[in-house]
Formats: sequence, structure tokens, C-alpha cells
Amino acid sequence: MATAPAVPEYEHAVHPPSAHASPSPEQEPGSKPWGLLILLCIAQFMVVLDITVVNVALPSIGRSLSFAPGDLSWVVTAYVLCSGGLLLLGGRAADVLGRRQVFFAGLLLFTAASLMSGLAGSSGMLVTSRALQGVGAAMLTPAALSIIVVTYTGSQHTTALSVWAAIASGGAAAGMLFGGMLTTWLSWEWIFLINVPIGVSVALLAVRMVPASEHSARSVRDLDPAGALLLVGGLATLVYALQGTAAQGWGSVRTLALFATSIALLAGFALTERAVSRPLVAPSTWRSRSLVAGTGVMLGATALLVGVFFVGSLYLQLVLGSSALETGLQFLPIAAAIGLAAHGTGHALEHAGTRVVAVLGLLIVAGAAALLAQAPEHATYAADVLPGFILLGLGVGLTLPAASVTAMSDVDHETAGMASGLLMTGHEIGAAVGVAVLSTVVATATAATGLAGGMGSGFTDACEVAAFVAVGVAMLAAVFLPGVRPKPGARAGLH
Repeated sequence: MATAPAVPEYEHAVHPPSAHASPSPEQEPGSKPWGLLILLCIAQFMVVLDITVVNVALPSIGRSLSFAPGDLSWVVTAYVLCSGGLLLLGGRAADVLGRRQVFFAGLLLFTAASLMSGLAGSSGMLVTSRALQGVGAAMLTPAALSIIVVTYTGSQHTTALSVWAAIASGGAAAGMLFGGMLTTWLSWEWIFLINVPIGVSVALLAVRMVPASEHSARSVRDLDPAGALLLVGGLATLVYALQGTAAQGWGSVRTLALFATSIALLAGFALTERAVSRPLVAPSTWRSRSLVAGTGVMLGATALLVGVFFVGSLYLQLVLGSSALETGLQFLPIAAAIGLAAHGTGHALEHAGTRVVAVLGLLIVAGAAALLAQAPEHATYAADVLPGFILLGLGVGLTLPAASVTAMSDVDHETAGMASGLLMTGHEIGAAVGVAVLSTVVATATAATGLAGGMGSGFTDACEVAAFVAVGVAMLAAVFLPGVRPKPGARAGLH
């Protein structure tokens, strides 16, 4: 028997809210403390940070561990493949085996793998430990998000999801800064070792703060092993194909073969799900307009953000001559703008609804990309890049909370983990798509003159493409994204 929905009351949701939906915090004496949210967000911050924190340290890692030419990218790819490919399975495991149990397992695995990465004495050991970090992240992330979804209700629910979305996007920008600081001031090992005391501290606090999962009679057999293998294989192959497009090209035999393999595996997964009694992803999932459309917007917005991060990092270092540490500092205003926008998103959602806020945010992202595309040949950071970065952060800070609230507005306790895994899979696939598309644009523009010489025009072209894509995603959001509106209630700001 399904439990009562774990979401607050919404207007214009796909399904009517439960009669038992919780009132706003001022009306409900049992409002949950914010300490749990802060703890879960710290854990998620570690996971997001590890996507980008490695980038600026790659040259040092390559020299230290004598990576063979072309193999260094596996330090990033191994993590992205495992985290992106396993998120849906991790979310389903949280539903079946218990959110608390899967959260702790993911946190401990991620922390142990971070220690292995920092102590790695060979390239093979580092790539292996990075893959294990990705597995831990794929368990931790959906479990943590599903705990938030079922714990916070009323206006707290909107605030919690807004904070989570800000962490998921702002952490990528902060990773550039921390990577530069730790590599410059200490050594590359510390970009991994810093996770160990944080992970241990979070685990000790979580023992008391993370609520126990509801008892479930289900077991590992309910995870649909055949479907899980096909899904993980299909998603991992898709991410791997996207990761290689910058070097191999979209029309190469390798890329086309991997895309075909991914499609075949995902098609096999779809057929398998129709035949089993307990599918990994319930068929009703794809009929939830709020979840599917919210995940789609999450994918598009993340692609734009991370894609601009990638080409922007090259532009700052190769054209403006910034060091790794300076580049990290120059990305910090994006993280600050994301946090500022996310802070006021709850009020905007109550009055305008998620569709309006998401479309507005995407149009601001389009304006930011168009502004960055206007950077002159002899640009300066303060005059020609910083305004666009701030606008980009504001736009993303509006869009991602709106997408998250929409996606989670029609989710009950029993499927919270799976829905969280789907939403975060959109985040990971979006990051891979954004880097693949915009790096291809840069590669095309710089093919004749070399990366440094043609990076200026490549950056301009990539930002123009990002602006057009942002407008396109905004148009799709205006048509397909439901106008979910949390009912006005007590403000639930974090204090």
C-alpha cells in the first residue's frame, strides 16, 4: 500500500495533493530542523566538488603518476561514468533497501575511495579509486535527496530543494577554486584527502540526525538485476560516447558505434521492464509530466552551465592568461550569484509558479551567454567576462530550483529514491552533453590556428550556441513544464 505523498501542497500539480499534506512551518509545530538539510548538503557538496576539483590538478597528477598520453582523461571519465551510469540504480536501491542504509553505504564508500585516491601510487590505482568514488556518489546522492523529499514539507520543502539545487550547481564552480587552491598551496593529493575528515565527520553526525528508513520486506532481488545491468550499461555507454566527442568527433566510427550500443542497451532495458513484475523504473514514472519535464529542464540548464564552465576555463587561461588559482577565483562570482538567486526563489515560486521562474531563468542564461559572446579580442575579466558570469549564475540559480521543485512535486515515499536518481541522472547527462557540444564548437573554430590562437573565436562561437540553446530550452519549458506553485505559507528561510 502506498504511503501518503511526501510533498507539500501544490497548485496545478499533475495529481491532486494528499489531504494529509503538511501545512506550513508556522502552522505545524513539528517542523523539521534545518541541521539535517545542512548535513546532507555538505555530503552532496563533496560529491559535486569532485566533478570539477580535479580539472586544474590534471597536469600535476599526470607528471606525478606518469600517465601515458591520452590516459589522463580517465581520472575524470572513470568518476563521471560510474556516478552518472549508476544514479538510477542507486535511487531505486534507496527505495528498496532503505534510504538511511544506502546513504551511509555511499558516504563510507566515497570517503574510503577518496583516501585511496589521495594515496594512489600509480595511474591504475587512481583510476580505480576514482571509479569507486563514482559508485559511492551514485548511492549517496539520490539517497540524500530522497531523505530531503520525505522529511521536509510545507514551505520548508521548497526551501530545501532550492538549497539542494544551489549546491548541485554552485559546487561545480567552487570546485574550480578549491582545486586551484589545494594544488597550488599543498599538492594534488589533497583534492582527495580533504574529503576524508569531512566524510568521517558527516558520518558521525548522520548517525544521530538521519532518520531511520521505514521497514521494507523487499530485498536485493527487487532491484531487477537484468534491467539494472541494461540501464547502467546504456547510460554509462552514452556518457562515455559524449565524453569522447571532443577528441573523436560526432561522426567518427567510435562515437556512432557507442551511440548505437547505448540505444540498443536502453531499448533492451525498456523491453525488459515491460516483462518483469517488479520493474526497476515503474511505468507510471514516464507518465508523470512534472518529473519528466523537470528532469528535462535540469538536463538542459546543467548542460549550459557546465559547458560554459569548460570553455570559459580554457578562455581565461589561454586567452586572458590567468593561472589555475586565478581561474578558480574568477569562477567564484558564479557560485555567489547562484546562491543569491536560489535564496529568493521560494518567494518567486509561490507567486509565479515553477514554469514562469524556469523560463525567466533560462532567458537570463541566454542573455548571459550572448553577453559573453560579445567579448572583444583584447578582453579584460572585469569588464567583459564578469558581468556575463554573474548573469549566468543568477539565471541558473532560478532555473535549477524551479526544475527540482517541479520534478519532486508528484513523488510519494515509495518512489522518492528512484525519482531523485532520475533527476540527478539528468544533471549528470546534462553536464556530459554540455561539455561535448561546446567543446566541439571550440575544436571546430580552433582547428586551423591552434587552441591558443583560435580560442577567442571558439569561445565566442560556443557562447552564441549556448545562447540559442538556452532560448530553445526556455521555449520547451514554456510548453511542457507544469506550472507547479507551492501554496503561500510561512517563509522557511534557513537561519
